Amino acid sequence: MSSNYLLNTYARYPITLVKGKGKFVWDSKNKKYLDFLSSLGCTPLGHCHPAIEKDTLKQFKKLLHTSNLYSSLPSIKLAKFLINHGGLDKIFFCNSGTEANEAAIKFSRKYQYQKKLKNKNIILSASHSFHGRTLGALTATAKKKIQIGFGPLPRGFKYQSWKNTKFFCDAIDENVAAVILEPIQGEGGIHVAKKSFLKAVRKKCNKMGALLIFDEVQCGLGRTGELFAYQSFGVKPDIITLAKGIANGLPLGAVCVNNLVARTIQPGDHGSTFGGNAISCAAALSTLNIIIKKKYLSKIKKLSFYLKQKLELLQKKHPNDIKEIRGMGLMIGIEFKINPKPILFFCQRSRLLANIVAENTLRLLPPYIIKKSDIDFAIRILEKSLQSKK
Repeated sequence: MSSNYLLNTYARYPITLVKGKGKFVWDSKNKKYLDFLSSLGCTPLGHCHPAIEKDTLKQFKKLLHTSNLYSSLPSIKLAKFLINHGGLDKIFFCNSGTEANEAAIKFSRKYQYQKKLKNKNIILSASHSFHGRTLGALTATAKKKIQIGFGPLPRGFKYQSWKNTKFFCDAIDENVAAVILEPIQGEGGIHVAKKSFLKAVRKKCNKMGALLIFDEVQCGLGRTGELFAYQSFGVKPDIITLAKGIANGLPLGAVCVNNLVARTIQPGDHGSTFGGNAISCAAALSTLNIIIKKKYLSKIKKLSFYLKQKLELLQKKHPNDIKEIRGMGLMIGIEFKINPKPILFFCQRSRLLANIVAENTLRLLPPYIIKKSDIDFAIRILEKSLQSKK
């Protein structure tokens, strides 16, 4: 049992996974599951992808890691790729989404400080957001539940609901250094921001001299059907944070910034010992090249349409059970009117992996390599789960 050895930071399911291949994983009892969670979005091209494995092993035999006092070719090539495909002007590499958001907060405040606006240091985030679990990212996360017990929290953060665009924009005052938003709130229940809202926030940030940060840790890198989530909304931020699926399972985070921000960051302002290590960057470059060259982005849009269509039909059949279908691309939430835990456990017993967010929403983050037949399988399992409760 993992609880005998591992700190109890996760409410783990009674499943021990031992092998993965493509869209499937196997447990210690050799039971095969369709992974419709992609390891919480970290394996968008499935498990043990042969091309990524080959490229990573090739780098492994050359150089695993070097101090950031020196440059490595994989990190330079990966940064160039992100910039060329819309990732702003300069890149900082770290190890996770939380670290990326911590860096984005620091960079925002340093940007305002360099402009001699020392009191312009407030970070504004949206209600029901999730930006990580380190102290800065935790405080930017507008959820009391995950903040309790970790005080005193850092000062300089405030929150506002994005349901009312005017109220949110009014909160962007002269003391706000940056606004941090998830274009699609993941842990908050798969809530998609309205384009009109994001455009209004961008306009108000410009007016007030505040930076706009998009946390694309979960929704970026193809998940919406565009390489960067902001490209699905037509609103370009000043800073983008990335992680999860970037290296198809290896730890890596990235912060993309525009030149205005980049010019204010100097040696010693920030760092990460393992950030941008050669192995993770090689895996990331392989992952992103496959997504682009294999035209997965267009496939994601088609599969998303098919998945949402099937789920909406399921909702019509079970209006007393399913409240709403939300999402974009292959990032879908099914909000239930009933307790979703029996649904989740039925799916697990039926060899389909998903998870619950915001207490009442089943989250689906299937890998980009799925086919319509996999969607059909998932829908059949969900249908049976709803029938079984009666």
